[in-house]
Amino acid sequence: MDGAKPDALSLRIASAAVLAPVAVGAAWLGGWYFGAIVVLAAVAMGWEWGRLTAGGAFGRDGAVVLLTIVAAATAGAAGAPKAGLALLAIGVFAVLAMPSRRRGGASAWAAMGAVWIGASCVALLWLAAEPGIGRQTVLWIFGLVWATDSAAYLVGRFVGGPRLAPIWSPKKTWSGALGGLVAGGAVGIATAKLMGMPGISPTLWLSLGLSVLEQMGDLAESAAKRRFGVKDMSGLIPGHGGILDRVDGMLAVVTAVALLALIRGASPLAWG
Repeated sequence: MDGAKPDALSLRIASAAVLAPVAVGAAWLGGWYFGAIVVLAAVAMGWEWGRLTAGGAFGRDGAVVLLTIVAAATAGAAGAPKAGLALLAIGVFAVLAMPSRRRGGASAWAAMGAVWIGASCVALLWLAAEPGIGRQTVLWIFGLVWATDSAAYLVGRFVGGPRLAPIWSPKKTWSGALGGLVAGGAVGIATAKLMGMPGISPTLWLSLGLSVLEQMGDLAESAAKRRFGVKDMSGLIPGHGGILDRVDGMLAVVTAVALLALIRGASPLAWG
């Protein structure tokens, strides 16, 4: 991505200018507005992952992956995260149990993707529903992910240097990764200030760690695309590729934040 042509960069900016306000607005409004956006994203991601692991043919296996992810997200949007995870488990079992004509363990990849996407959708909706701080948590995640991703892209594009993981994603650089990390830390500091926390707070250190995790999620999706020989998950977003191409790192961050909130009993923003 770092070597994109200027017209591609313009498309990225235009697409982000349209999509980001929609996501932020839905997160701010919460409730069924946000639930509807997450379910719509789940439909797109399930379709993309089903196509990827079925070699572009989609078919029965892809349909089961899609239905599994959408069912989990819909239950989460309805305020039933446990039911969503139960539906996810049933669907994943069905994916693994079905006889498959595909090559090289693609059913396992299909199941892993269903877990990755479906659980993240449920986790995001669960975090958003936390009384008093759900909205702030979601906006913090959005800001962290977008800052990390944008800084990594821009620094990598204009500074360049040694490649970060040439086998998986040949255009990502160490300079971009460092730029993303700095941006993630800046979001942590800004969030702490806005929330009235001390300057050196858990939010700063968590933001740095989650910035690294966001970039690892991006690399993991790049590895999956390499495995199946595609450049982008789809062409749904001009200049960006597919929905999964844009939210791969976010899925990793959301899951991590939800696990931390589950362990500590509250969103990280409530830790003080």
